[in-house]
Amino acid sequence: MEVQKEVQKNVISILVNNKPDVLARISGTFSGRGFNIESISANVTRDPAKTKIIITTIGDNATLARILKQIARLVDIIEVVDLTGREAVRREMFLARLNWSKEGNRKKVEALVENKNWKILSADDHTCIIEMTGENGALLEEVMMLEKLGLEDFTRTGVVALENGL
Repeated sequence: MEVQKEVQKNVISILVNNKPDVLARISGTFSGRGFNIESISANVTRDPAKTKIIITTIGDNATLARILKQIARLVDIIEVVDLTGREAVRREMFLARLNWSKEGNRKKVEALVENKNWKILSADDHTCIIEMTGENGALLEEVMMLEKLGLEDFTRTGVVALENGL
């Protein structure tokens, strides 16, 4: 009888020395195990010599544990923290371009922006670009809702996360 592996969304925070090729070695560790990176966000910290990388992936616990151990052994890795299941704030930002020149769409979009606490970043007579920030699942549902209001295109940042107090 085959044992069913529990697959879940994982969020990993990796603190590294800000040097060339570190990100390539990390992503190689994932691909070498057949693990796909769903999103990745990287930027320098308060100390410009260090970078924090947030990776989301989907997979089972056993494979994730092996990947985390391998990443921790890589050169220039300072700290690896699996935020999955931990108290952490997770956010993502979407930018969406809408065609709001259809009759009534402009008012509907403006009402949504006000109601959802989004921001209109750019607008002309035909299109607008709005910024939406929140949890990934909720934002995906809202982007689907925007399809009905003339969504032309969108882009997103990937998840950023910060663990609640230590």
